[in-house]
Amino acid sequence: MAVVLAACGGSTTGPAAGTTPTAATPSPTPVVRITFHLAGDSTMGEPIPERDPETGWGENLQDLFDPGRLQVVNYSKRGRSTRTFLSEGYWSALLPNVRAGDWVIVQFGHNDGSIDEEQTPPSEYRANFTRFVADIRARGGLPLLATPIVVRRFDSRGALQDTHGQYPDIVRSVAQSTGTPLLDMQQISARLVTEYGVEGSRELYQHLAPGQHPNYPGGLADNIHLSPTGARLLAQRAAQTMKAMNLPLAAFLL
Repeated sequence: MAVVLAACGGSTTGPAAGTTPTAATPSPTPVVRITFHLAGDSTMGEPIPERDPETGWGENLQDLFDPGRLQVVNYSKRGRSTRTFLSEGYWSALLPNVRAGDWVIVQFGHNDGSIDEEQTPPSEYRANFTRFVADIRARGGLPLLATPIVVRRFDSRGALQDTHGQYPDIVRSVAQSTGTPLLDMQQISARLVTEYGVEGSRELYQHLAPGQHPNYPGGLADNIHLSPTGARLLAQRAAQTMKAMNLPLAAFLL
């Protein structure tokens, strides 16, 4: 029972005559702010000034989430595969920062399956994704797997060509076998690129005319890395898909 002082400085052992005890005002429930950790390659985004205006789609995610409730932290590294993200210590640097209730999205594939890089065998690629899921859950975090975005490559008929082979299906398989939600960025990006068409989709990637940007005085035709426009649109499509999936993470979207 609340203690109320008597009007004339009398006894404090009970309420003054004619008064009603007041209940203590409850403290407001603190807002829990979680972190959305991003692990991936350059298509998810590592801001590098000398690579401007190249933008990863993950660089736009914070603009879509309530910053008072969720913070996006991007650990993505350019040119990394699942193998090198692990072997070079980037995963071990991310993992201790994962707290219970945090989300971690993992998207690799461009460099794992590239003939220009040190290719990750499919069996190792599967094992690495399985490890990512287990490590995140061991920290009390919530994993979200993502397939790699498409490369802008069309055949002679104007149809978008697949360049990733079996690697996206491995991610889908790991997601299914481990009961992990899947953000199918390959399909999401394929729809976006197809909508824009052969010529229009140049706007989504790093296509620059000579003299258009000081980093590329001779121009650039890059069909792998996104432009600021492509990154922004793809982040918006990803957020829309999270909502459509009824992913709990979507509750933090603006």
